[in-house]
Amino acid sequence: MASQNPVMEAPNIWAVAQQQFDAAADQLDLDDGLRRVLRVPKRELTVNFPVTMDNGRVEVFTGYRVQHNLSRGPAKGGIRYHQDVSLDEVRALAMWMTWKCACVNIPYGGGKGGVIVDPKQLSQRELEGLTRRFTTEISPLIGPDRDIPAPDVNTNAQTMAWIMDTFSMHHGYTISGVVTGKPISIGGSLGRNEATARGAVYTLLDASATLGIDLRGSRVAIQGYGNAGSIAAQLLANEGCAVVAVSDSTGGIHNPAGLDPAKVNAWKREHGTVVGFPGTDEVTNAELLELECEILVPAALENQITRYNAPRIKARIVAEAANGPTTPEADAILYDRGVFLIPDILCNAGGVTVSYFEWVQDMQSFFWTEERINESLKGIMDRAFGSVHEMAKRHDVSMRTAAYMVAVARVAEATTLRGLYP
Repeated sequence: MASQNPVMEAPNIWAVAQQQFDAAADQLDLDDGLRRVLRVPKRELTVNFPVTMDNGRVEVFTGYRVQHNLSRGPAKGGIRYHQDVSLDEVRALAMWMTWKCACVNIPYGGGKGGVIVDPKQLSQRELEGLTRRFTTEISPLIGPDRDIPAPDVNTNAQTMAWIMDTFSMHHGYTISGVVTGKPISIGGSLGRNEATARGAVYTLLDASATLGIDLRGSRVAIQGYGNAGSIAAQLLANEGCAVVAVSDSTGGIHNPAGLDPAKVNAWKREHGTVVGFPGTDEVTNAELLELECEILVPAALENQITRYNAPRIKARIVAEAANGPTTPEADAILYDRGVFLIPDILCNAGGVTVSYFEWVQDMQSFFWTEERINESLKGIMDRAFGSVHEMAKRHDVSMRTAAYMVAVARVAEATTLRGLYP
C-alpha cells in the first residue's frame, strides 16, 4: 500500500526554486552580487480586471505576469488558468523557465503568467472575454521581441489565438510571433503538440543508453495522462516499452502485462477518465509512483515525489515531464539510492524548444516540415543531455544540480557580459 503524500506539508514552490538555484550557485562559487540578481525576478505585474459574465454580472479577476531574467533574450513562458494560481507559483515557474531555456541553450529568458480562475466554471464566451481583457492588461510587457506567452495548465491553442488577435488589434496589424502554441492555420508550428513528450522520450533514450538499459521491454508508469503523458505513452510503446500504469486526476489503472495507449486514449475520450479501462486494476496517483517499473514519468503536478514516498520508488529512471514533481528532500533520497533522475528543466524542455522553432518561423514567415522540426529537436535535446551528464560526472553531483549548473552558468555569463545599466 502506498504511503500518504500529504499536500499540507508540501514546500512553498518559490522557496523550492530558490533552494535549487542556491545549490547550483554554491557549486559554481557564484559571485554574491550575481546571486542577488539571479535569485529574484526582474519584473512582476499584478492586474485586477473586470469581466462581464453571461448573466450580466461583473466579476473581477486577478492575474500575474512575471519576468525572471532577460539577459539571454526575450522572456518565454506559459499562461495558466487555475483557482490555485499564486504570485509565488508564477515566480517559481518564471525562474524555472529561465533555467530551462538556458539548459537547452535557446535564446530566451524566463517568464510566466497566470489568472486565478476555475475555467471549468466559465462558458466559452466568458473565457474569451477574460483572455482578451487579461491580454490587454499585460500588453505593456508582452511582444515578439519582449515576452512571448504560450499555453500552460487549462489554456490551449484557442487561448493563444485570442491573445494573438487581441494584441494584433491593439497594433493594427497581425503579429503572430507574440505567442506560441497557436493553431497551425494562424502561424502555429507542426510538431508543437507532441514536443514536450517527444523531448522527454529523447532524454529517456539518452539516459537508457548511458545506463546500459534496453528500453525494449522496460516497464513504464506514467502519472498524468494529459497531453504530455498520453503522447509519451504512445511514443514509449513505439520504442518497445511496456506501459504498465497510467493515471489522471481521477485515479489510475495498472496492468503488469502492459496497456495499449491508443485504446486507453479512446477510452478516456469516451468516458472522460482512464479509470475503468477493461482488464486493469485501479490504483491511486500516489500508489502509481511506487509500482514495480524501470521508468517512472511524473507528468502531472508539483510535489508528487516527497521524502515520504521517495524511499519506495522502484524505478531506475525518473523522467520529469511535469514541472517540479520532486521536492528537494526527495531529490537527495533518490540520488543516494542511485535512481537516475532526468530533471524537469531538461526533460520537459522539448515544449519550449519547439515553441522557439515556432517563433523563428513566425518571425521569418517561413515554415518548416515536421521532419525538420523533430530532427532539430532531437539534436538540441541530445546536446543538452550530454552537457548536463558531463557536468554531473565532472562535479559528482545529481543530474538536477548539474542541469542548474549548466543553466545558471550560461545566464550568469550573459548577465556579467552585459553589465549593469546604467
